[in-house]
Amino acid sequence: MDVLQAQSLHSTELPTVDGQRPALSLVVPIYNEVESLPKLIQEIKEAMAELGQDYELICIDDGSKDGSADWLRREAQVNPRLRAIILRRNYGQTAAMAAGFDYALGDIIVTLDGDLQNPPSEIHKVVGKLNEGYDLVSGWRKDRQDPVSRKLPSKIANWLIGQMTDVRLHDYGCSLKAYRREVVADMRLYGELHRFLPALAAIEGALISEIPVLHKERQYGSSKYGIDRTFRVVMDLMTIAFMKRFLTRPMHVFGLLGMVSLLVGLFLGGYLTFLKYGMGEQIGDRPLLVLAVLLTLTGIQLFCFGLLAEVSMRTYHESQNRPIYRVREVASSSRS
Repeated sequence: MDVLQAQSLHSTELPTVDGQRPALSLVVPIYNEVESLPKLIQEIKEAMAELGQDYELICIDDGSKDGSADWLRREAQVNPRLRAIILRRNYGQTAAMAAGFDYALGDIIVTLDGDLQNPPSEIHKVVGKLNEGYDLVSGWRKDRQDPVSRKLPSKIANWLIGQMTDVRLHDYGCSLKAYRREVVADMRLYGELHRFLPALAAIEGALISEIPVLHKERQYGSSKYGIDRTFRVVMDLMTIAFMKRFLTRPMHVFGLLGMVSLLVGLFLGGYLTFLKYGMGEQIGDRPLLVLAVLLTLTGIQLFCFGLLAEVSMRTYHESQNRPIYRVREVASSSRS
C-alpha cells in the first residue's frame, strides 16, 4: 500500500485484531534487511515473551530490492502477530515510520531498526521507563559500536539539536524509542523529521526521558545512512527550531524583524532628509540612501509577511479544528 493511502487511516476509530487491541505495537522500518529478518523476528518473540505483554509487530518494507518484501509476505501468512506493510517504492525512513504509526493499534508504540544493532532484548527498558509516567522515552547508545566517523558527527548533531530545540538528549539518532499513542496521533511527518520526534513531541507538551540501551556492531548488510542526508537534516532542524518557538505566533518573529528594519530605515531616511534640507547637502549619490530605502521596503515586506503567516496559522487551527493546547489530565472531586 502506498504510504499516502496509509496516512488516511488517522482516526479516533481504531481497528482491532480479533476484537481486541494489543497493548503494544512494535514498528520496524525495513530497507534491504532480508539477511537479518529471521533473527530479528525470533529475537522479538523472545523479548516480548519475557516482557509478558500482548503485542503486534508491524514491519514496513520501504521499497527494498533484496527480497525483504517477499520474505515479510511469507512470514505474515504464518505469524499472526506480524503485519507487513509494503510500500510502493522507497519513500525514506520518515515515511516508513509514519505508515507504521498509522497502522499501529497499541496504546504504546515502540520503534526499532531492523539491523539488530539495538537488540529487541532492550525493549523492556524503554517500555519500563515509559511506564514511570513519561510520554516518550528515547534509547541512548551510551557505548555505541560504530566507527568514530559516525560517532563524532552524531555527538555534534545531538548537541546542536539540543541547543536549537531546548530538548537535550544524548542520542537523537537511536531508533529504539517508546511512545504513548496520543503523542504520535497528530504528528504529520515529512523530510527527515523522524529523528526529531522528541522535539516535535515537546512542542505538544510531552514529558520526555532517555535511558541507556545496549548497542551492537552491525552483523548484516551495510548502513543506509550517508553524507547526503546531512543537508536535509540541517534544513529540517531549522524548521523544528522555528516551529518550537513561533508555530502559533509567527508575527512575533517576522513582525519584530520587520519593525526593526523599518525603524532603522526611517531613521536613516530622516537623517538624510535633514542633511538635504537642513544642511543643504546632496544625498542622491550616497549609498546610505539606497540602504535606507532597502531597509524600509524590507521592513514593510517582513511585517506584511508576518500578518499573512498569522492569518494562515489561525485559519489552519480553525479549519482543522486543531486545539492550541494539549490537556494531560483533568482532576476533580467525585461529586463534580
